[in-house]
Formats: sequence, C-alpha cells, structure tokens
Amino acid sequence: MTLFSRFSDHIDAALDALVARDALPAGLDRGTISIEPPRDPSHGDVATNAAMVLAKPAGTNPRALAELLVAELGALDEVTEASVAGPGFINLRVADASWRDELALIHAEGGDYGRSAMGEGRSVNVEYVSANPTGPMHVGHCRGAVVGDALAALLEYAGHRVTREYYVNDAGAQVDVLARSVHMRYREALGEEVGAIPEGLYPGDYLKPVAEKLAAEYGDRYVGAPESAWIGLFRAEAVSAMMDMIRDDLAKLGIHHDLFSSEAELQAEGKPAAAEKWLREHDLVYDGQLEAPKGETPEDWEPVELPLFRSTRFGDDQDRPIKKSDGSWTYFGADLAYHFQKSQNADELIDIWGADHAGTVKRIKAAVAALTGGKTRFDVKLVQMVRLLKNGEPFKMSKRAGNFVTLADIVDEVGKDAVRFTMLTRKADAQMDFDFAKVVEASRDNPVFYVQYAHARIASLKRKLAEAGIAAAAPNPARLDDHELGLVKLLVQFPRIVESAASAREPHRVAFYLGDVAAAFHAWWNMGNDRPDARVILADDPELTATRLYLADGIGQVVRNGLHLMGVEALEEMS
Repeated sequence: MTLFSRFSDHIDAALDALVARDALPAGLDRGTISIEPPRDPSHGDVATNAAMVLAKPAGTNPRALAELLVAELGALDEVTEASVAGPGFINLRVADASWRDELALIHAEGGDYGRSAMGEGRSVNVEYVSANPTGPMHVGHCRGAVVGDALAALLEYAGHRVTREYYVNDAGAQVDVLARSVHMRYREALGEEVGAIPEGLYPGDYLKPVAEKLAAEYGDRYVGAPESAWIGLFRAEAVSAMMDMIRDDLAKLGIHHDLFSSEAELQAEGKPAAAEKWLREHDLVYDGQLEAPKGETPEDWEPVELPLFRSTRFGDDQDRPIKKSDGSWTYFGADLAYHFQKSQNADELIDIWGADHAGTVKRIKAAVAALTGGKTRFDVKLVQMVRLLKNGEPFKMSKRAGNFVTLADIVDEVGKDAVRFTMLTRKADAQMDFDFAKVVEASRDNPVFYVQYAHARIASLKRKLAEAGIAAAAPNPARLDDHELGLVKLLVQFPRIVESAASAREPHRVAFYLGDVAAAFHAWWNMGNDRPDARVILADDPELTATRLYLADGIGQVVRNGLHLMGVEALEEMS
C-alpha cells in the first residue's frame, strides 16, 4: 500500500468516526474526494477536499466539517501537522519516517512499484493502428501506434485485462485497387513494359515482391484473364503480404497485437446483417430517406430509401445509413457490426484514430451506446499528424514507399526509443513537430536523452563505487536530508500518476512525470559539482554513501518502471 492510498484509508476512517458519533450523516457519496499533494509544497505533503465535497450533502459548513476532520487526522502517528486552509481544504504534513518507509517500499516492490488494482480486472479492448493493408506504415500511423501501445501497457499496469487489437480493413474499394496495382506489377514481373503507374493505383516498389511471387507461382495464367478470374486471389495475396510488412514495421517499434480482426471475414460471417437484425428488433434501425444535401442540391440527386440507424437518439445530428443503395454495407454499417462484436468480449472499448476521423466519432459513439445499452465505456482518442523537421526546417527523407515517409524510415534514422518517447511528449490530440536533429541531441532539451541519461548516471554509481574502493556499508535512511526527502516525495507521486493517466487514457502524463524526476535527479547530482559534501560517493563516509546510493537506486527503479510503460529501454550506459 502506497502513502497516498494509505491516506485515503485514513480519511475514510476519520469520516467513519464522525458518522459513528453522529457528527456526519451515514451513506454520503465519497467518490469525489481527492487525496493529492498541495499545489504549493509549503502548505504540506497531503491535501484533501473531503470537507468541501461532503459539507453540502451533509447540511453543514465546509470549514466546520474540516475542523472535525483535522482533529481526527491530526491524531495519527504519521501526521505531524494538520490544518484547514481557505473555505475548507485540509492540509497535512507527514512525518519523515513515512517517506523513508516509502523509499523502502520502492526497493521492496521493484518493478511492481506503482502497479495498481484500480482496473479491478475489467477487460479493455484497445484498438490501434488499424491502417488499411495497402502498404507500409507511414509517420501518421507511427504516432497512433505508440500512443495505443503505451496506453495498453498503462492500463495493464493499472489492473485491467487488455486486448490489443488491429482491425484489418480488407473489404471495400481500397483493397480492390491494391489487387489491380499488384496485377500491373505482376505483368511487369513477366516482362511486360507497363510504363508509368496510372493515377489511382498504388505506385510503391513494395508491391514488386508479392507480384514476383505470383508470377513465379502462376506464370502468365492471369495476364490476359478477365479481372473476375484473378482479383480475389490477388487481393488475398496482396493483403497477406501487406500485413506481414505492417507487422514487421510495428515490430521495429516493439509493438505486437494480440488480435487481428478482418473486415472481410466479419462480412462473410454475416455479422453486419446480424447487427442490423438486432437493431431492428430494438427499433434502432428503420427504412427511411436521407435529407437532401445542404446548399445547392445536385441535379442527379434523388431520394433513396435506405436502412437508417437512429443515431440522433444518442446525440448525433442525423440518422446514418448502414447500407448503400446497391445493398452493400456502408463503412459505418460494417464498423457498427465490428464494435458490436468487440463489445461482447470486453467491458470497455478504446479506439485510437487519426484526427481525420473526427467527423465519425459522434456516430460510432452513438452506435456503441445503442448496442450496449450504455453499459460499455467507449473512448475514442484522436491523434494529430506529425510534421517532420530537421534543425527546425521541413525535412524530406528518401521515400522508399514511393510517395510517403515510412515508419521504418523514421525508426532506422533515430532508433525505437527516441521515436516512442518523443511521440509521448505531447498530448495525442495536439499537433507535433518531430525534429530528427533534436530527438538525438545529447542535451537537457531532448526529453528522451535527459531521462535515459539520468538512469545511466545512476547505473554508473556502482561502477564508480568499485573504482573508489569504498567498503560496503548498510544505508541509514535517517541520514537523508530535507532535499533528499523531497526527491522521495516526488517518487511517491508515481503510483498516482499511473492511476490518473490510466483513468484519463493519457499515457503522455508518464513522460511528463519522468521528465520531472530526471530534472530533480540531475539537479541533485549537480549539487556535488559545487559542494563536495553533497556528492553521492564520499570516500570518508561509507554509510552516507550507501544511503545516497539507496536513494539513487530508488530513483532508478521508478525511472525504469515509467520507461517500461512507454516501451523505452532504461540504458545502463550512454553511447
């Protein structure tokens, strides 16, 4: 149990005591009570709004209730001071021994320090990437892939059961275009001069290997054959090859999905039809006509009766068709069925989408609300595009894919860790600049370097200790000074960061926190440059050396735990 979770129990016990003596009504909702550090550290170590949120339903004055709680909390052995601030906030100062105990807990729990049971084993399906299987991953997919993967790891660490899913959009026009593009390359592989790739087909050389494989296996059988004879085969072979390429690209980032779901299989199994049947039975789909387009109506427009989902019941601005006039499924209709399928196997759903999908969020949220009766929490996280720079100027890389920069290009240029950490240094829905020079720069202005360097410095201490020939001693945490206990207080925030980041579905919070920890550690380290007595390794004081190493190792453990959530390596040495 960490310090802040323990104080949550302390406050519950104090409230229970007030209820027991009829100073507070029983049954009040305590769900909005917060226990956190005060914004101003001079006010104390722990603050709570308990009196502020309970006073009104209790029919009392917030400050009066706060005074009663302060009397209870001030009697705790580990509280050295309890006070009321403003209209009823409560500030507590915690005994030094509690912070030393927390440092011991970091050492005892190791890689599990910060792990939470908050998720209570609830199952969460995180769908991310889900790029059309028509070519290599590009830079836009890269950011969504990192955000989704880090979020999945964060939710697992916070006590959820997570499924990482990739939805393969292998039905529809885009995969037919892919098959036709491969067919052209197939003819080229058999010696035909195909010339420039026509507009509308995929031009990248990445299609040549699959075309050459088909040429080797089938010879010229499909050169002059009608499209109906080969498009199914070419589509299947092309999608399979593209998905192999996508998996390889994602592996460069350390990303592996648990489940790949096929849109083509979904439709072949009749899932959209089953979803439509269910929706009709619940009066959520009806046959109707779409409104005429706003503005000047096209001359060829005519009203058509279509099956429409009642998305306006759930906050959308109009009802949405689930089928086209030719009877095929709309993208929304197929997507609705896919989410219906996911919701049957998970308590919560999270989709990571590119910002260009913002217009579909409202309708798919409406669909999930309808299909699950509002019981399944569903979040969509929109990820903004990334602008590539070098030294602040737009950067044009060689484009192996033919017309865009690939994920593999970026990872090969700067490395997995730089890509992953950098992609998490801004909130997902904020625009991002990715500067190839900055992300490999050895300076405090480069967040990934600054954090990894902190860990490498900590790892170097044991080597320095051996070189100094200082005899081993037992640490004495009582010798930690106020500044060093301040570092412990920062480390103790980690479990709270994990829970708040998981609750908000915002893995970038971990990156921000690690930046704060790295900055505090480097400042502590650099104190020794001006004050020899502030150095970690002191040849004439083995006990204090051991104590400061003990603190440094605790900092290193928290940094490792945070980097693990981000999928970034904690380096022992910087090259």
